[in-house]
Amino acid sequence: MANTIKTQQDILKKLNISALNPMQEDALLSINTIDNVVLLSPTGTGKTLAFLLPTILNLNKTSKDLQLLILVPSRELAIQIEQVIRQIGSGFKANAVYGGRPFSKDKIELAHTPAILIGTPGRVADHLRRKTFNVEAIKTLVLDEFDKSLEVGFEEEMHQILAALPHLQKRILTSATQDIEIPSFVGLKDELVINYLENKTSKLKLKRVVSNNKDKLSSLVNLLKYIGNKPGIIFCNYKDTIQFVSQHLDKNDIPHGCFYGALEQIERERALIKFRNGTHQIIIATDLAARGLDIPELNYIIHYQLPLKSEEFTHRNGRTARMNTQGTAYVLQWEKESLPGFIKAEDLDVPEVDTFQINSEWATLFISGGRKDKISKGDIAGLFFKQGHLNSKELGVIELKRDCAFVAVPKLKANLVVQKTNNTRLKKKKVRVTLL
Repeated sequence: MANTIKTQQDILKKLNISALNPMQEDALLSINTIDNVVLLSPTGTGKTLAFLLPTILNLNKTSKDLQLLILVPSRELAIQIEQVIRQIGSGFKANAVYGGRPFSKDKIELAHTPAILIGTPGRVADHLRRKTFNVEAIKTLVLDEFDKSLEVGFEEEMHQILAALPHLQKRILTSATQDIEIPSFVGLKDELVINYLENKTSKLKLKRVVSNNKDKLSSLVNLLKYIGNKPGIIFCNYKDTIQFVSQHLDKNDIPHGCFYGALEQIERERALIKFRNGTHQIIIATDLAARGLDIPELNYIIHYQLPLKSEEFTHRNGRTARMNTQGTAYVLQWEKESLPGFIKAEDLDVPEVDTFQINSEWATLFISGGRKDKISKGDIAGLFFKQGHLNSKELGVIELKRDCAFVAVPKLKANLVVQKTNNTRLKKKKVRVTLL
C-alpha cells in the first residue's frame, strides 16, 4: 500500500496538484474496490484524473498487451487524455485513435502495442473489425462523457465494441449529466453511482440580455465590450451561425477563434492552442466545446443562440464557474424570441460601450520540431531566451506536440523574434519558426 501511495503522490507532483478534491478521493476509493462505477460530476471538476489515477496504478507493469480502453465522444477529448497520461509519466505507452487522420498512422503507432488506448467509437470499432490490436487482455473499460458516447449515432459502434471485449472486469462511466438510460449491452451490474452534480451551479450567475435586433450582433459586440478583456466562449447552434458571427467580430476588430465539428482537425487544435495561450480571449463554438476540452478557466460564456435542450444549457454553463470559482452565463435573447422553460436568468441592462478595445498582448509562433526530434520545452525556452532575447516574463505558454510546437510571445515583439529564431537549430534539427 505504501508503494501505491508514493506513486500517487509522484503523479500529483508532476501535475502540480497538491491534493485530490473530495470527488476524486471518492472515485479513487470506489474504482479501486468496486467493478462498476458511474461517476457524475460537473465539467471542470477533474474527472479525467479521477479515473486515470486508479486505473493506471492498477495496470500490470510486466504485461506487453493492451489493458485499458478509454472511449470518448470527440477527437479533442481523446488527444487531451493522451496528453494527460504522457504528462503523468507513468511508464505505460498510450495512444489516441480517432477519425480525421490517416488510418495508416494509427497502425504505425499501434505496431508497438500500447497498454492504454483512447479512441472515439467509430475509429475503435474500425480497428476491431480489422483486428489491428488484441483484445484478450483488456480488463478495464472507461466510457468518458458516456451520455454522448451512448447516444443515437454511436450506439451501433458501442454495441460492437462491448461485444468484442470477452474478458472485461471493470467498467467506469463518467458524465456531467445523468439524463440518460444506460443500455443493457454495457453490462453494468451492481454499479456504484458517485453523484456530485448537486454542486454544479453554486457560483454561477445567469444574466439575460434582451436585443432589439433579430440578428443580435450589435448587442453581442456591446456585451463583449461591457465584459472586457476576459476569456469566454460564445455558443452557437450551427457552423453557419459561427461564420456569420465571426465575420461581424472581424469587422469590429475583435480577435477570436472558431471551433466546430466541420473544421479540419488541425484548425480546431490551433484554435484551442491560441485560446489557451491568450492569443485569443474569445472563441465562437458549437456545443462541441461544451465539455471535455482542455481550456483555461473562463470568466463567462454567452448563449448567442439559445440551446435546444436543457442538457446543452447545463454543459455550456459548466465551462464557467468551475471548481468553486465565479462565472457568468449570459443569455442573449431577441425581444420577440421566446425563452425555453429551463432557462431562468436575471435581466441585465447593458449600457452602451464605445471606447473599449478587446485585444490581446500575445501572439502564437509555430515551431517545426517536436518530441520525436528529442526537443523539450526547456530547449525551446533556451532558444527564445538566447536567440530571441526574451526574458522569462515575455515567454508565454509552450505547447509541445509530437512533430511541432507552439509558443506564445508578446505580440509587439513577435515578428522580431521570428527573424532571430527562424532557421536555427534545436537539438540536431534545423527548425522553421513562423507566426501562426
